Amino acid sequence: MKEYKYLNHINLPSDLRKLKVSELPMLCDELRDFIINETAHNPGHLGASLGTIELTVAIHYVFDTPNDKLVWDVGHQAYCHKIITGRKERFHTNRCYGGISGFPKMSESEYDSFGTGHSSTSISAILGMAVANRLAGNTEQNHIAVIGDGAMGGGMAFEAMNQAGATNANMLIILNDNKIAIDKNVGAMSRYLLRITSSPTYNYYKNRLWNFFTQNKKDGQSKFVNFLSKAGNVVKGFLLRGSNLFQSLGFRYFGPVDGHDVVYLVKVLRDLKKVQGPRLLHAITVKGKGLRLAESDQTTYHAPGLFNPDTGEILEADTEGQPPKFQDVFGDTILELAQQDEKIVGITPAMATGCSLTTMAAVFPERVFDVGIAEQHAVTFSAGMATQGYIPFCNIYSSFLQRAYDQIIHDVALQDLPVIFCIDRGGLVGEDGATHHGVFDLAFLRSVPNMIIASPRNEIELRNLMFTAYRHREHPFAIRYPRGRGMLTDWKKEMHTVEIGRAEMLQEGEKVLFLSLGPLANNVQKVIAQLETEGLHPAHVDMRFLKPLDENMLQELSKRYPVWITVEDGVKKGGLYSAVSEFLEDNHYANRLYAVAIGDTFVEHGKVSKLHEQCGFDAESIAALARQVAAN
Repeated sequence: MKEYKYLNHINLPSDLRKLKVSELPMLCDELRDFIINETAHNPGHLGASLGTIELTVAIHYVFDTPNDKLVWDVGHQAYCHKIITGRKERFHTNRCYGGISGFPKMSESEYDSFGTGHSSTSISAILGMAVANRLAGNTEQNHIAVIGDGAMGGGMAFEAMNQAGATNANMLIILNDNKIAIDKNVGAMSRYLLRITSSPTYNYYKNRLWNFFTQNKKDGQSKFVNFLSKAGNVVKGFLLRGSNLFQSLGFRYFGPVDGHDVVYLVKVLRDLKKVQGPRLLHAITVKGKGLRLAESDQTTYHAPGLFNPDTGEILEADTEGQPPKFQDVFGDTILELAQQDEKIVGITPAMATGCSLTTMAAVFPERVFDVGIAEQHAVTFSAGMATQGYIPFCNIYSSFLQRAYDQIIHDVALQDLPVIFCIDRGGLVGEDGATHHGVFDLAFLRSVPNMIIASPRNEIELRNLMFTAYRHREHPFAIRYPRGRGMLTDWKKEMHTVEIGRAEMLQEGEKVLFLSLGPLANNVQKVIAQLETEGLHPAHVDMRFLKPLDENMLQELSKRYPVWITVEDGVKKGGLYSAVSEFLEDNHYANRLYAVAIGDTFVEHGKVSKLHEQCGFDAESIAALARQVAAN
């Protein structure tokens, strides 16, 4: 590790607390340099973590972690936290197979009070801890949640704040307000926070009063800070003309403060530590702070990949002649469809860039809706538009769609509304790990009545399934595809409809039959090519639809192939394997059935190729299984 004057001697927060307050700015500079250099060579979530360095140092300096409980919302912003809580020497393994997780994880460190990979959960978790400790008679423990302004717009955050204000729980919420989540924040909450931070009259008097009355340490200061907070409610209501949302929810509001002034943050947190009950500190930060290009292009530098640590310049991979990303195929295709039909709309919960809805938004901005970090709302909003004759393409990452399960059932499927779900990041996604793998969608959607579920094996199939869903419009239609590049370079063909529930025979064969769903079909094709050189000749069917299942084809195949192997990038229980097993059982067929799927476990983080080996999805593992079952 590079030699640092302060950071080399910081392994735990107890080491941090030995420093003078005046030394903390230099430590923050070293931490910023360390994170930039590490993530330049081992990519991760750069921008958010650069923006929270001073907040992290101040929190651990003032509070007695891990005895005091600290929860980071999402975890994109927690790299500095990991570095100063015993994981500095292992930080080079961040997000690598067998290394530390890119998100807070309880099993990894006692300083990670709660595992967080999805947004808007921190306030609920910390409130639960605060109430539990009060019931246990522990009144000395502090409870802190750090939540971004994007995550604060999620409904779950408001549900938690609504309860917290009524319980008078001893908790501090630190609102990390950098005006951006991954894409630019949208909605009324964003505008509300802007009103607070941009009110010159309020900020002028707030700063003068706070500095005057807290510049000297005196007995009873905490009482006076408490008084200032209560008096401030009246002042804020007057100066901000009723903009007192947090007070209305029962929180004492402090701020906004400069989230990069670590010395001042220490002073403020020490004062707030003496205030009881629910309170909120509003800190203004800059995402990507300290790296010029990251500050100016915050969306790109949320997770930029490899870059030059000295200049910040992204080291672009040579993509010449490579297949497109599935996300870009979706983006180009929905634009083509939208140009044909003005009733088509695109909807996403805060992932417009990641899912490529920005392609359509550039041409039809009034027909693309980024609803913020609000998956439940995105689904029901889509359902509402469908009732009025519009054609909603609701694009949600698979792991985030889990959050809207009730809305899928109650608001869409029960009413049989033709919402088109484009489920991005289906299957194993790689370095983001267990919180982001999209491996449960096939299983949790298959049991829902009225749902059509399809997964394309390549880019052409994705276009055709989107076109089919657009033309069908009788039932909810889910199209599930993976993160990353496909297989074809010549993919922009004229679209045509696919018969719903119709599988496709890709290869005839003998004895062993592969039944695949989605892009793992391409791995199966490689396996078959290899096995044929060994004298084995498996057959291969692309099921294409999980629901409805092509039972007519399966009935015919049951007579010709005694051994079946299902292949799916998802969990074994509930997905394709379960569907085929139920088919065989219902029809009293004796075909032997084997599965290439994820077992009853959570898959950790690592490169997709390594995870495929772990789960048996790689060509070598599939071939070994085929040899084994063919020999029996």
